[in-house]
Order: sequence, then C-alpha cells, then structure tokens
Amino acid sequence: MRLTVSLLVAIGLGIIAVASGKTAPGRQSHDHGSLDWWEAGVFYQIYPRSFKDSDNNGVGDLKGITEKLNHLVDLGIDDVWLSPVFTSPMADFGYDIADFRSIDPLFGTMADLDAMIAKAKDLGIRVILDFVPNHTSDEHEWFVKAKNNDPAFRDFYVWRDPRGNAEPNNWQSVFRTPAWTRLPGDSQYYLHQFDKKQPDLNYRNQRVKDEMESMIRFWLDKGVDGFRIDAINHVYEDPQFRDEELIDPKGELIWENLDHKYTQNLPECYDLIYDWRDVFDQYKARDNVTRLMMTEAYANLEQTMLWYGNPQRNRKGAHIPFNFAMINRLSNDSRAGDFKAIVDEWLDAMPAGQQANWVLGNHDRPRIASRFGRDRASSFAVLEMTLPGIAVVYYGEEIGMEDNRDITFEETQDPQAANTNPDVYQQFTRDPVRTPFQWDDTAYAGFTGAAARETWLPVHPNYRQINLAAQKAAPQSMFKLYQRLIQLRKGDTFRYGDYESKVMLNNVFGYTRTLEGHESYAVVVNLNDNDVNVNLQELHPDVGAAKVVLTSLDAKLKEGDEITEVFHVIVGAYDAVVFEISSSASTLGVSMVLMLFASILRSLF
Repeated sequence: MRLTVSLLVAIGLGIIAVASGKTAPGRQSHDHGSLDWWEAGVFYQIYPRSFKDSDNNGVGDLKGITEKLNHLVDLGIDDVWLSPVFTSPMADFGYDIADFRSIDPLFGTMADLDAMIAKAKDLGIRVILDFVPNHTSDEHEWFVKAKNNDPAFRDFYVWRDPRGNAEPNNWQSVFRTPAWTRLPGDSQYYLHQFDKKQPDLNYRNQRVKDEMESMIRFWLDKGVDGFRIDAINHVYEDPQFRDEELIDPKGELIWENLDHKYTQNLPECYDLIYDWRDVFDQYKARDNVTRLMMTEAYANLEQTMLWYGNPQRNRKGAHIPFNFAMINRLSNDSRAGDFKAIVDEWLDAMPAGQQANWVLGNHDRPRIASRFGRDRASSFAVLEMTLPGIAVVYYGEEIGMEDNRDITFEETQDPQAANTNPDVYQQFTRDPVRTPFQWDDTAYAGFTGAAARETWLPVHPNYRQINLAAQKAAPQSMFKLYQRLIQLRKGDTFRYGDYESKVMLNNVFGYTRTLEGHESYAVVVNLNDNDVNVNLQELHPDVGAAKVVLTSLDAKLKEGDEITEVFHVIVGAYDAVVFEISSSASTLGVSMVLMLFASILRSLF
C-alpha cells in the first residue's frame, strides 16, 4: 500500500507540473545555451567624485569605492562602470585626460585601483573603465608638443587656418562656444568639440590610432573587464571642414541649432570601433573570457544599430551600444503607445543574436525621480528591470536620489553651464545629477567625514529623509525594491524568456515574459494619475488566474494578492505590477488532476 501511495504521489506531482506548465524538480531548468557574463547583467555606474570620500577632502576616491563595494553585492549588481579616474586637470572632471595610463592623485594611486579591482573580482563584480578617445587635455604631453610645433606631434590634433580673420568654419562646441580656439602666437586654430581644454585628436593620423589601441591593450593587460567608450560618434569630422547647416535658419548659431552631419556619426567612427572590437576579441581568443565594449553615442536608431557591427562586411562592433531612448524620448506626457514604440523599436531593429539594454539615467541627464516625480520613480524601476536584456543603474537611482537644483551659479562646477549665465545655467548644468551619494543621515550624508570642510558639490538637502541606511531599515523602500527586482530578473523567464507587449485600454502599457516550462509573467504599468481597470486577458486571452509577485512602492495591489477575476483588476495611479500568470487551461487541468487524485486516495482509504 505504501508503495502504491508513493507511486500515486509521484505521478500526481508529475501531472500537476505538466498541467501547470512548470518544470518538475530535478529536470533541466532550460534548454538554452548559457549567457555570457554580461548578457543579462545589471551594470552600475559610479561617478567616482561622488560615491564615497575616504580622506575627508570632499571628493570621492578609489579607496572609498573599495570600502563600499559590499553595497553593490547587497544590491545584486554584477558589473560596475567607473567614470574617468585618469590623470586630469579636471576642466571637465576627468573627461579631459592628461595621461591615459595613470591615476589622478585626487582619486588615489594605481595601487588603489588594483586593490579595488581585486576586491571587486573577489566579490564577483566585473569592472569597466571609461575610455575617452575623442580628445585629450590640453595639458597632455602630446598637445604640449603639438602646440610647440613638434613635427612628430603637431598632426596628433586637428589644426586649420583661419577663414579670413575668423574661425575656420561655423562649427560649435557642445559646451556652447565656437569649436575652434587659436593660441597666442599660433597662426592656426585647433578643434575642440567640447571644452577648449579638450583638443580633438586627429584619427586620420595612423599614429594616433596606434597609440590609442596601445592604451586599450595596457588596461586589458592589467585585468580590467572592458571599456565604456565615451562620445565615440565625435571622433571623426568632415575632411573638407564644411559649414554645418542651421536647423532654424533664423535661429542662434549654437550647437543645438546645427545639423551635425559633418562632425558626428561619420562612417569612419564605426570602422574605428570595428577595429577595436578585433582587439577585444584577440583577448577572448586567449582565455575564452569576454572583454566588454560599451559605446556611448547620442544618435538616431539607424545610426545606433551600426555600433553593433556590420554583418554585410562581417565586422563586429560594440557588445552594448547604449540605448538612450528612454532618456531622450520619454516624459511625463508620454502615453502607453510611446512606451511600446520605444521598447519594440529597439528589439525589432537589433541584429539577431545581440542583447538589448535599457538606460534610465546617467551623469549627463536629470535623475528619474526628478524627471518623473517620486511617485513614478519606482514604477520606472519595475519597467526597466523586467524588460529583456541588460539594465544600467546610475548610482543613487536605487535609493531614489533627486537632482539638487539648489546649487547656485556661483557654486556651479560644470563647464557646460559655467559658460552660460545665471539666467539660463539651470538648463545646461549637469551638477544637480552628480551630487554625493546619500549613505545615511549623518554630516554630509555619510559621503565624507564630519571634519571635512565641504564637499565638491553640495549634498542634496533631502539626505536626512532619503538615504541608504534609512531605506535598509524600512519595511519597504526603493532600495529593497531594487534588490527584489534584480533578484527576480535573474530567473530563467526574465533572462531567456520571450517578450510580447501591448498598449492596453485606459493608457496602460503591458507585456508578458514567457518561457516554456517556466513561470509566466505579465507586467502592467499604469501611466495615469488615477486608478484604472485592467483586463489581463488583453495581454493573452488564455490567462485564467494571476498572483501579484511584486509592485512599485505603495501600490494599491499587494504582493501575494490572488487574482481570480483577471478581466477586472484595479491598478492604482502610476502603479507598476508584476503578476505571475497561469492559463485557464492549466488552471482547469490542475484542478481536475487534484480532484481525480483526491478521489483515488479516498477510494484507497
């Protein structure tokens, strides 16, 4: 009898597993090939000046990052990307590099970086460095020699004769100045698409290409796991140096009003990345470990897809061309159709075999909680973390940090804003999104010691309410939501599963994540400031039951809620909800099996 019952139990459990669409214990969890270390990762961007200060000088440093790496482990982060830490006069806070192979003393030493990388790897975290190829600092040895007419280095940069008594053409810099500067005593102008202390390199000189490739090899040999390549679409410009056309012929001659067809996204920019990808792949060929290339370029979809590579020419490109659509195209006025279009366009355009990526914020754009409001920030976190592919988290997003718009013009550090005036600087400053991380409610938010004179940028005044320590202690918080989301997306369905989206009734964006033999999920994002009725059968007509797995903060629905009337689900204002769903067929199948099983047991006993 005991054997009969055991056999029946085993058969019953197997039937239930099949009927419910879930894999029985002990079976292979999926039949997909393993993903590479980066392919479904959560990348965390650290702005080193603002993460953690270890020596009380008010500026974050490498030892501070090392001290706080366990925070990333707690969060569930796989990979960390550091904004520049190389030797620099800091005219653009490290994006003006005076030596590509040394660490600026402000951040520490090469030994400090080695120690940080070693600890990160011990903790299972890969380290990506920023690479700034478009320009150097004007204090770089190459430019010092170039401006002194050293024939070996003059052609490392872009020089042009005046046009009459003026600049060579009408090109403007991103930082709202002419893109040309003439040094005292020099007959020519040099090009700088950013600050005048950031002269553009001349990649039509093969020696420049060779030097930069050598720099890449230097850091890969030291053990870094890859590079995020900054402003790559600026590295080549029109060899004829033609004027760019004004978008508004009657408008002002500023960078924003120029059609940049002669200074951005030239074909040679892509070829350079394809050549560098060959270098990265040479390293992988040695030990079968991927060195990652991430490219940053604000461009249209067609241009951005070319960073992945050119299949017609059998050329590989970046593993991750950053996807800025959510930053550039979403606003508080965006509707469900806008969300669907942005996600679907990328997935549809992406070459086969590549990975998508989603970016909500970075060091150049306003923070999520400031762009969309505190009540919506957690819903955007749910959205990003449940989409297929890679997610990128900017430091502070995990606690809902906000822009510090109280920074005065006199306190402004960002050259992009400092080159304007007190009336308009707020439109251009990036300082508010770069303020110190808010660790706790002690002096300076725990970013530096109480003995420090000041921090390089003022800490946001709300740090006593919004800080990591408080959120760790709270029953629910943005930090704990990110923890849960990152853990959820490491499941097979979110790593490997299919994605299908729909604009639902009542301005709701919805999508399903499904994988045969595994749990199925539906995600709905209410884009309204009022409660709405959601019919989950709009996403799939076969949905028979649902259970709330996770929600945005303070949502109307609660984790664990069982939904039986799937055609009538009330979702709160601005709420995002992740449901585990089952089909009506499987729900009915399980019920019938359980009834049959119970009947058999009753007859036996």
